[in-house]
Amino acid sequence: MDVSKRMSLPMDIRLPPEFLQKLQLESENSPLCKPLSRTSRRASLSDIGFGKLETYVKLGKLGEGTYATVFKGRSKLTENLVALKEIRLEHEEGAPCTAIREVSLLKNLKHANIVTLHDIIHTDRCLTLVFEYLDSDLKQYLDNCGNLMSMNNVKIFMFQLMRGLSYCHKRKILHRDLKPQNLLINDKGELKLADFGLARAKSVPTKTYSNEVVTLWYRPPDVLLGSTEYSTPIDMWGVGCIMFEMATGRPMFPGATVKEELHLIFRLIGTPTEDTWPGISSNDEFRSYLFPQYRPQALINHVPRLDTEGIDLLSALLLYNTRSRMSSEASLRHPYFQTLGDNIHNLADTGSVFSLREVQLQKDPGHRTSVFQPLSK
Repeated sequence: MDVSKRMSLPMDIRLPPEFLQKLQLESENSPLCKPLSRTSRRASLSDIGFGKLETYVKLGKLGEGTYATVFKGRSKLTENLVALKEIRLEHEEGAPCTAIREVSLLKNLKHANIVTLHDIIHTDRCLTLVFEYLDSDLKQYLDNCGNLMSMNNVKIFMFQLMRGLSYCHKRKILHRDLKPQNLLINDKGELKLADFGLARAKSVPTKTYSNEVVTLWYRPPDVLLGSTEYSTPIDMWGVGCIMFEMATGRPMFPGATVKEELHLIFRLIGTPTEDTWPGISSNDEFRSYLFPQYRPQALINHVPRLDTEGIDLLSALLLYNTRSRMSSEASLRHPYFQTLGDNIHNLADTGSVFSLREVQLQKDPGHRTSVFQPLSK
């Protein structure tokens, strides 16, 4: 009796004996082969322990913000580690709408490179989102390897990032807050997009839920100059900045203010003109800054470890004209990724890139501890 499969549950789930007993009794009265109705599936999930706080054990606090606290926990159903994101509902800062947005988006996203939302627990005072637990993020990974990554690993992380984004973009979902802290990494080196709280929001906020000022470092110039025409290219500029950071060990445009951020961008990529950014000369905000006319610099001088194909991809991501900026879908087929082999394009959505023998992480040159070892096949 393959209950887990019938109810679309994870294979490693430990079903409570009393639930199995109840199912046994029910099956004697009605054939089990019929698919469950939505109502009976929901009732059965509740019997198993989904949607209940007592199903999870809190192990310690991971972080706290104005209206949300994240705990490390363990599921009694699977014994797996989880991250419990508790969102207080009585707070007046409008938190629930971003939380509800995050829930509605993530519920439907099933991909190896997107963090899995396992469960939702709703009480009067609190909404708890139960996510899969990952040990690290890209920022910690870079710190851990002394900001000196193997170029092979940069490529594997970039492909996984593009893969997760392409899945979202095909479904008209934008992330809109890509940065190394939102790219989670587990001990196998699987990279997953997380924190979809800002996805599809109407404006780009200036504060995060923990009241930190949102970093401008990964924000595209069109948004910095007031554009509210959000589409998938908004994410691709940030991907380029993250690629540069992995390849060099330092943030590409670490500006503290909008003006400084734009200044850093223009100084490297060149001050935009009607040729590189049609319509820019009539942008009031751009005109008010009176930037000097910088010429674009050769990227290879700033990212010497990146090969020709890598420089080509980076250049295609950092284009001012959003219509020309390379998409996540097109990026996956870029020659830069050719060395990962053809099989990587035939993986199922939920398949890991590391299920392929030809995809293996190497030891990072600046690597300090033994957390990330090359995978033994």
